[in-house]
Amino acid sequence: MNRRDRPRVIANFAITADGKVSTRRHTPSTFTSPHDKQRLLEIRATADAVMVGRNTLSADTMSMTLPDRSRQASRRAKGLPSQPLRVIVSNRGNIDPAWKVFHSRGSRRVVFSTTRMPEGTRQALLPHCDLHLVDTRSIPLEDVLSALRQIYDVRTLLCEGGPSLLRSLIEIDALDALHLTVAPVVFGGRRAPTLTGGDPDFLPSIAHLKLESMRVVDGECFLRYRTIRK
Repeated sequence: MNRRDRPRVIANFAITADGKVSTRRHTPSTFTSPHDKQRLLEIRATADAVMVGRNTLSADTMSMTLPDRSRQASRRAKGLPSQPLRVIVSNRGNIDPAWKVFHSRGSRRVVFSTTRMPEGTRQALLPHCDLHLVDTRSIPLEDVLSALRQIYDVRTLLCEGGPSLLRSLIEIDALDALHLTVAPVVFGGRRAPTLTGGDPDFLPSIAHLKLESMRVVDGECFLRYRTIRK
């Protein structure tokens, strides 16, 4: 899709030294330091919207907010809302309305799913979010990005997981920048997901990145890449 019709998409992920984003049981990402958690919030504060997939939201019990009032004030000083928009995508729509994100104070919530979402879930979610459903088996991410740009005026979108969502963004050539934390731990495990999930197939084409910065703090390596397009 034309880059002028969508937000600039950045992603923020943490991996182990052997390239895993989680354990094979998809447990929460607790293998990085408090410094990395603060870095996540710094990056989140730069975005107009934060997007996650259903599995990441469930595993990490996220609120998707900026708890630090100083960061909120800094955003307001730049003419931005205090909190970035919260965006959730789920192909099947098996979302629990009791999750923390739907009951934590913060910004507007937007859910993109399909008509596979159960009717009871739809009715329970409606008081808590803008609900967009499409009559397809899976969500066309191009349409999600277009809607975020045109309806919600999102200019910078941050993807915080999971790896399957990141893979889908790369497949449609929609990833513009990647923040990556490499933690000094090794998980192992054939079934533990990597940065692009558990799909064994190659990507449709190679995504070429350029390293723009690297910083090491107490053994953790913080990298920032941008996508190179011919």
